[in-house]
Amino acid sequence: MKKRGILIVVSGFSGAGKGTLMRKLVAEYDEYALSISATTRNPREGEEEGSAYFFKTVEQFEKMIAQGELIEYANYVGNYYGTPRTYVEEQLEQGRDVILEIEMQGALKVKEQFPETLLLFVTPNSIQELEKRLVRRGTETAEIINSRMEQALREAAVIDRYDYLVINEDLDECVANVHQIIQSEHSRVSRSTEFIKQIKEELEENVKGA
Repeated sequence: MKKRGILIVVSGFSGAGKGTLMRKLVAEYDEYALSISATTRNPREGEEEGSAYFFKTVEQFEKMIAQGELIEYANYVGNYYGTPRTYVEEQLEQGRDVILEIEMQGALKVKEQFPETLLLFVTPNSIQELEKRLVRRGTETAEIINSRMEQALREAAVIDRYDYLVINEDLDECVANVHQIIQSEHSRVSRSTEFIKQIKEELEENVKGA
């Protein structure tokens, strides 16, 4: 029986390495589809349209909101981020697990719409390491880094609303851990109601025909 895919939302502090983690996961395992978010922030070096993000103007993004084209959206450190609806729903129906890499406001909105969503929160092993990673990027001013640390403090208040905490210290180990978590979710009874129903019906037929 073909099962519907699992919707997985990955969030984490800015600088936790969640983007690198998700790209490596998708590259190593064929069963995942990485949803591409729309954003109004400027591209970073090496980011391409339709690969990293769909880069939109504020006017374009607000039109998408008005037309109901987004599963969720939020304003994060002065920029809009959102998840296009059509791609996600098509992939889930085809049985693929869809990963959304979005911030916490958006993650909790997705959970409201899709209660079976699996929420993963990614963090480095210490806040000192988090700050080092932000500085090593070399793409943001001290003021922006400070604003991201302040945002991290606010985000920490709702980590306990997530299903799993993923510590990203060693990338390969972290990828393997996330894959194991997701695959285990497929065996959860609450995600197998159709299969369980089928088993019961077949058993009833078998017993009656005996």
